[in-house]
Amino acid sequence: MDSLTLDHTLTIHPRVSVRPEPFGALLYHFGTRQLSFLKDRHLLDAVRACDGRRTVGEALAEAAVPASQLERYRGALATLVESSMLVNAAASEVAA
Repeated sequence: MDSLTLDHTLTIHPRVSVRPEPFGALLYHFGTRQLSFLKDRHLLDAVRACDGRRTVGEALAEAAVPASQLERYRGALATLVESSMLVNAAASEVAA
């Protein structure tokens, strides 16, 4: 989802487990059996802030991501959407 904007609202896929680690976190998707590594705490905090109510921009602000790094972290979140670790909150509600 390279078209992910700061106005999108995301949530962690219901079949994804988030395990904090000293280096960041491990995300495991029980449906696809895919494992993702989050290599810093700001990204972990941003993922956790993707609660289906906050926009991507709000989640990044909540995670204290510096303005100069917003594009980098937006790209990281877009990669997590592409791997189905994060999903569009509106689509998640329709599926539920």
